[in-house]
Amino acid sequence: MSGLGEQALNKMAEMAIASQIETAENLEVQVKIDPSNLAKGEVDALAIKGEGLLMHPDLRMAKLQMQINSIAVKPFKALFGRIELVKPTVGTAQIVITEADLDYAFNSEKIHSRLRQTVLHLDGKQLVIKSVQVTCNLLSDGKIAMYIKLVPFETEASKQFSFTATLSISADEQTIVLQDIQYPVGKEPPLELTHTLAEWASEILNLQNFEMEGILLYLHQVAVEAGNLILQAEALVTQFPGS
Repeated sequence: MSGLGEQALNKMAEMAIASQIETAENLEVQVKIDPSNLAKGEVDALAIKGEGLLMHPDLRMAKLQMQINSIAVKPFKALFGRIELVKPTVGTAQIVITEADLDYAFNSEKIHSRLRQTVLHLDGKQLVIKSVQVTCNLLSDGKIAMYIKLVPFETEASKQFSFTATLSISADEQTIVLQDIQYPVGKEPPLELTHTLAEWASEILNLQNFEMEGILLYLHQVAVEAGNLILQAEALVTQFPGS
C-alpha cells in the first residue's frame, strides 16, 4: 500500500480525529507507510499536529503534537485498507496551553455559575458572589499566579485576592493539581474561593479532556516557558484512528 493507499489512510485518520474536535484553527494528520514494512505488519508512523484546538468546551489548546512510531498491525487486513493493531503502541504527546487559554477557562460561565453558588466566609461575614474575574499568570519558576476580582451582592464593592501555586501531577498521571498554595501576608482569600478554583483547575487540566478515541494519555512532565503551560505525556494507542 503506497501512494493512493497512504493518502486514503491519512484522510481516514484525519476525518476520525477531526470528528472529535469542536473547532481547530489547523489540524494535520500524517500516516507514514513503507509497503515492505506494511507487508510485515508495521505502520511506520502516525503524527498529529493541531493549533487552536477546542476539545473541552471551556479550554482551548494552543498546540497539540503527537508522534507514534512503529505501530504493529495485522498485515493481511492492512493490505486491504483495514488497520487493526496487534498490541497497544506507545508514543509521545505535547500539549501547549497559553495564559489567554487559562483566562478563558477560568472565566467561563460554568465556573462563574459554580462560584456564584458558593458562600464565602470573610471577616466573620458570609458573602455571595455577584460577579468575578480571574486572571492567570504562568511564572518562570513553574508556578501559577491567580488574581481574582470579585463583587459580592452584600456590598457591591469589589474585593481583590491573589495566590500562587505549584503545578504538580496527580498520582494517577491524569491531571494537574495545585499544591503549595501561597497567599500575600494578611490577604488570604476565603478558603471556599481557593478550593473551588483549585478544583476547577484539576477538572479542566485533566488529560481525559484531550484524549481521542483509541488514544489514552498519561501525564509525565509539566513545564512553564514564556507564558505557556507545556504538558508532556505518554500516548497509548489502542485503536488506529478511523479503523
